[in-house]
Amino acid sequence: MKNNDALEGYNPNATGNTNNNIFSLPFTPENAQVVFIPIPWDVTVSNFEGTSAGPKKIFETSFQIDLFDPFAPDAWKQGMAMESIDPAMVSRNNQLRKKSSKYINFLELGGQLEDNEEMTAVLKEINEASEALSLELEFKSLMYLEQGKVPVVLGGEHSVPLGLIRALARKRPGFGILQIDAHADLREAYQGFTQSHASIMHNAIKTQGVENLVQVGIRELCPEEVQVITTSPGKIRTYFDRDISNRMFEGEIWSEICTEIVEKLPDEVYVTLDVDGLDPALCPGTGTPLPGGLSFNQVVYLLETILNQGKKIIGADLVETGPGEIDGIVSSRLLFRLAGMIIKGQQK
Repeated sequence: MKNNDALEGYNPNATGNTNNNIFSLPFTPENAQVVFIPIPWDVTVSNFEGTSAGPKKIFETSFQIDLFDPFAPDAWKQGMAMESIDPAMVSRNNQLRKKSSKYINFLELGGQLEDNEEMTAVLKEINEASEALSLELEFKSLMYLEQGKVPVVLGGEHSVPLGLIRALARKRPGFGILQIDAHADLREAYQGFTQSHASIMHNAIKTQGVENLVQVGIRELCPEEVQVITTSPGKIRTYFDRDISNRMFEGEIWSEICTEIVEKLPDEVYVTLDVDGLDPALCPGTGTPLPGGLSFNQVVYLLETILNQGKKIIGADLVETGPGEIDGIVSSRLLFRLAGMIIKGQQK
């Protein structure tokens, strides 16, 4: 089915029809240019749980969105669609989350793995499940890429997009990652989880085919991560939230900083957008909220700068959305704008 066929009889000005796909659009993953892959997973979260419900909340709140975007006004006509949320994955997440909560509590009380066979077995089970999840996503992402589509992962915790990053590294090596986040996520196997939410950029940056990583909004990190950043000047460039704020307090403007950030990226860009990179008022239910952060419009402007510099977004994820109404409202709007930018870039 062509996109024109899907739009036949569709009224973009009408009340959002919840029988349609995300944003009340009449597309399916089969005929959409951008496909959202929901991953309802928060097994390794080390603070507040609940982001496994993020994809569902984004979907539910998306039907209130008005479709005009001044930056990419007709992009939605090319098709955006979300896969159905897999109930088996939800069940598996809930089962493992109970075990991981017990395991994390064990660590917080000073427990040692070598003294506890049960906790050692739990860690092994979760690591195996996380790798299986990544492999499944990598296979699915490769399928969509072969079809000329752009996959976008919806989390869920920040560990979940690794399979998509690996798929892109195989298909389109040489891309850079733009990470918007409150945390560096450069820990190696945090708490023993090889695919921890706090280890996603460690795993991504060591993937062959990923050229570099540019981080924006970082405002809390550990000494291990500082060491990684300072010893990787050609691979990792970090724009700390405090430094960004200080530069603006001293007279620099956001557009100049965005230009500098995007200049550090190659022509093809993967965007990983952890909503805790925003002001926590915009993501109150996220897993690890922190004071500070970017505004909604700052994030949108930064992403638009990618296209304004003639570069292209080849894949993305939007993660750590909480289950609350404000969380869903903000994330669904970010997602719509991001998808529009992806489609606009593909048309160049």
